[in-house]
Parts: sequence; C-alpha cells; structure tokens
Amino acid sequence: MTSKPGFKEIIKSSPGRFAIGVAGDSGSGKTTFTDSIRHLFGDSMVATITLDDYHIYNRTQRDEIQITPLHPDANNLAGLERDLRLLKQGKGIYKNIYNHSTGRLEGPEYLAPAKIIILEGLHSLFTPGLRDLLDFSLYLDPASAVKREWKIKRDMEKRGYSEREVRDAIARRENDYRAYIAPQRDHADAVIEIGFSRFGRDLGWKKNIYRVSILQTATSCSMDHICLGMDLVSLMSSFDHNFMVEYRVVTEAGRRMGRLAFDGGIPREMAGDLRRKIEEQTGTQPADMFRGNAMVTATDMVRLIVSWRIINHLANLA
Repeated sequence: MTSKPGFKEIIKSSPGRFAIGVAGDSGSGKTTFTDSIRHLFGDSMVATITLDDYHIYNRTQRDEIQITPLHPDANNLAGLERDLRLLKQGKGIYKNIYNHSTGRLEGPEYLAPAKIIILEGLHSLFTPGLRDLLDFSLYLDPASAVKREWKIKRDMEKRGYSEREVRDAIARRENDYRAYIAPQRDHADAVIEIGFSRFGRDLGWKKNIYRVSILQTATSCSMDHICLGMDLVSLMSSFDHNFMVEYRVVTEAGRRMGRLAFDGGIPREMAGDLRRKIEEQTGTQPADMFRGNAMVTATDMVRLIVSWRIINHLANLA
C-alpha cells in the first residue's frame, strides 16, 4: 500500500511558491512564531524577509525628520511588493540589511528564492498588493502592558537602549501604531492575542507563562483529525500546574471567528497527538518544548496550532 505524500513532498512537487505574512507592532513576538515556521520546514525550504530592511531612512535621519518606522512613508513598500512578487516567481533579489545596533542600512545582500517565503514586520499586511501576494497571514496582538514589558526588555538587552529611551520611543510611536499597524489585524487569517496569565502576572517573566489565544476563521478541510486529549485520572492525581482552556465564537470586522485560549502550564499529553501529526508531515520535531517537561506553555500550544494550520492551508493550495 502506497503511503500518502507528506507536506514537504507536496510543497516540493508543487509548481508554485507560497508566501506567509506575519505582522504586528515592534516587540510583539513576531520572531517567536516565524522561528517556529522556519524550524519546522527547514532552511532549504524557507526564505525570510525582515521588513526593517525596507526602511528608507536610517535612525539618525528618522530622528531629524521626526518620522517613526511605523509610518508607511518611512518604508519602501512598493519595493517590498516588487521583491515578493519576484521571489514567488522563483527569482532571487538584492535587498538592504537594517543593522539594529547602529541604526544604519547596509548591503545590499542577495536573497535566493525558496518554496516558502516569510514576511516578518510592521507592514506585512498593510497594502492590498501585499495581501494579494500572501497565501496565509498572521497578526500578533499582545496586550499593551505585555508588549511594553517585552519591548523594554528586548531593546535594553539586545539593542543597547536605556529604559527611558525605550519608553519615549513607545510614546512617540503610539499614534502611528493605532493608525497604520493595528488595522492590519482585520486582514489576517489568524490573530494571536497575548495577555498576562490569570494565575499570576509575574509568571510571564519567571516561566514565560501567559494567557494566549488564537482567533481564526473556519478551515474547510484538514489532512488529519487532531485530538487535544487529557488523561483525567493522571490529571486529578498528579498534575500540579494551574491551566485553562477556553473556546468562544466571536465576530470581528464582520468575520465569524473561533477564539481558542490557553493559560497556565498545559499538560504535555494534551499536545501529543498534534505534535505527532506535525512530525509525520514535516519530519521535524516541532520544538524543544517537549524535552523533559511535564507541561508546555500556552505560547507553545498556539505555536503548534498555527504550524498545523499553515501545513493544512498550504498543502490544500499546492
């Protein structure tokens, strides 16, 4: 009996190339989800475009003319559309590199085409042209207090800013965020919301435990059925982590969507079937989150669900 081809075989044999857009504010957790996608599908199948590389001005110039990176006029979005179209046609591109340490544009650097192209940045879903070129889109929307903590920590530890500089930047960018970034949520195939855990705000800093929800429209079909199961006996007798799973139907921007929320430390067994299906389809372990841990975080559960949604969606397009 001949086995069904897996996801990678389906994508490799497809004549097309596929683009995934990941949008959200600065410091919203976009890289966490794009890293998961790259890990699952492999570097040979994925090309990533970081939209900061399409800034028109360097940091000094932006300060001089008083424009933020969130404003579309500070970015070469027409060039981004052109480059994405070329990559989907199987052609390589040359693009600049934005150096976050110096605030300068460097390059250009050659980017080879790949079967899966990921756009990660502030404006991935901003223009109709970009949205038309995308095959799947994701918007990251952490609560403002969560995002503020993340951005302060990231920009101080990794980019050399002082806390005052980060807070001032957040304040300067707020109007542009509301005008240009937040509306992209209404165009995403799936939205990730992140808030502080109901079991304690400090769990975010200490254990990366948050309340994480995925909102998505109904999918027409699936490659396999997935069970998020629990062993009730072992759960009641030995599991000592607080957790919650909640599902609600909501309407956003005229769209009927399901919101699946996780909070706390999720029993590892609950994700077992989903993890196995992903491994079968990609030949890659979803992440290191399962190694030696009795629980997984809400973020990891949603990363798995997003990965499975993308696998199904692209396989049906191929």
